[in-house]
Amino acid sequence: MSMSRTKRHRDGGSSPCRNPNQPEPAKKHHQSDPTFPSYLDTPNPLPPKIKLLCAIVAEIHCLSVEETLDDTGIRVTQQDVEEVLKLSYAFPGPALKFFRWSGRQLNEDHSPYSWNLVVDFLGKNCFFDAMWDAIKSMKQERLLSLATFASVFSSYVVAHRTPEALMTFEVMDQYGVPTDIVALNSLLSAICRDGKTADALDFYYIAKDKISPDPDTYAILLEGWESEGNVASATKVLDEMVSHIGWDPTNVPAYDSYLNTLLNGPNGIREALDFLETLKAKRCYPGVKFFRLALDECVNKGDARGAEALWEAMVGRLGLQPDTNMYNLMISLHCHGNDINVAKSMLDEMVYNGAFPNSQTYNMLFKMLIKNRKLQEAGVLFTEMIKNECVLDQDNCIAAVRIYLDLGDPYFAIKVWKFMIENYRSGLEDTGNLLVLGLRNLNRVPEAVKYAEDMMLRGIKLSSSSMSKLKDSLVQAKKQYMYDELLRKSKAQ
Repeated sequence: MSMSRTKRHRDGGSSPCRNPNQPEPAKKHHQSDPTFPSYLDTPNPLPPKIKLLCAIVAEIHCLSVEETLDDTGIRVTQQDVEEVLKLSYAFPGPALKFFRWSGRQLNEDHSPYSWNLVVDFLGKNCFFDAMWDAIKSMKQERLLSLATFASVFSSYVVAHRTPEALMTFEVMDQYGVPTDIVALNSLLSAICRDGKTADALDFYYIAKDKISPDPDTYAILLEGWESEGNVASATKVLDEMVSHIGWDPTNVPAYDSYLNTLLNGPNGIREALDFLETLKAKRCYPGVKFFRLALDECVNKGDARGAEALWEAMVGRLGLQPDTNMYNLMISLHCHGNDINVAKSMLDEMVYNGAFPNSQTYNMLFKMLIKNRKLQEAGVLFTEMIKNECVLDQDNCIAAVRIYLDLGDPYFAIKVWKFMIENYRSGLEDTGNLLVLGLRNLNRVPEAVKYAEDMMLRGIKLSSSSMSKLKDSLVQAKKQYMYDELLRKSKAQ
């Protein structure tokens, strides 16, 4: 049976390749069934050989897999085995059979990565006995590494068996892999990623007397509390970190995580800015991740003062390079505050610094210029954005046509209208009629007729009010025939 996404779950003591006549092993209700990608989900087409092998693993019962593989006559490489295993997590039994079958072709010379994949898919499917059998085989081949045990940590933790992940750490050295700080950090990371930072912290207190923590240890714990939004616990870890290793300017991830945790607290941005001042005094700073989130928070709350302080710290003191989205946040804030000059200067600055404006940038500035009737500057900006292949949104187009007509500048109103009909296919009727009446009111009746006819050709309805007013102007100008022709085209729509 083909399937694009398949769920598999087994109890730790059962075999990954079950006899079809045996009953399905009992599931432990507290374990959730993992969902794995299939070879049918890959964004790019697979080579025919890999696709066929994956299909066999996915669709043939494991008791018949090896015979079916033999019948294909396919020869495999180490890389082929890796590719098939990566896409066969949902079928642990057949995948294991494929691994053994391919081993005979490769003279049992599988790559360490293939072995690690076997350990991983067995663990992720909760076949822990089979997983340990694979680990013992890897030990005999001297293929074990920290990557192997990192997979085991993760598998136990996501299966809600954290105590067994901790026991695995305790026995690693019996398998030739040292229980050093890198291994400890790998274990803590697996536990924190699954939202069990309290468990990770408990083990940290047990292990720290034997294994000296490093900056990564605290960064991992702080990131865990960031994910869980626990400011009080994050503060305790920060205090522990400062007590143990002091203020380390290179420990940027730890400061990022702590500040991000503060941002989500009750008085987020204020507390984060206060702590940023503390960091400055210690010659320590966070990274771009915090500044991006903090700027977004300032914009949401309209806190221009806080945003300026962040910007000065980020660009002025640290020399970090803001990206386009960060510039857009600042420009948005200044547009909201109607600070035209500062907003425009940030546009110039971002171009100079290689953060290129996008449609959002131009639309925010254009809207502010139109609102403040800076029509000449808006015209220059419109020309620049078209040159840079950005699109003025429809609301801005409508506002521009209206205000340019109101202030007696039909040329630019027409320019924006032409842009609208090239880029939008709906919502044009009101603006089209507005343009026609605006041209008529500016005593540009021939042009009004011209654009009225063009609207009709495009299937845009000319309102009865527009027709009536055009008729009045044309009759008064003794050009009834032009109105009659326009009426004829209108009825033909």
